[in-house]
Amino acid sequence: MAIGFALVYRVMRDAPPPALAQAVVLPPGAEVISALVSEGAINVTYRIGDTTSLTLFDRETGEPTRSVVLGQ
Repeated sequence: MAIGFALVYRVMRDAPPPALAQAVVLPPGAEVISALVSEGAINVTYRIGDTTSLTLFDRETGEPTRSVVLGQ
């Protein structure tokens, strides 16, 4: 059992980190409230004027996949 655990640990430790987009593009004038990486997506909450939005970007390409207005 310990040998199996050690092998899995070494494989995971030596594996390269997953690809992560270098940048995402937000609308002009956007003020970022929060940004985090979760479940294969980059989640960015931002405000433009009185409107708050959440946009999910593809973790590898940085392309937007979904967007929702949270409040106005």
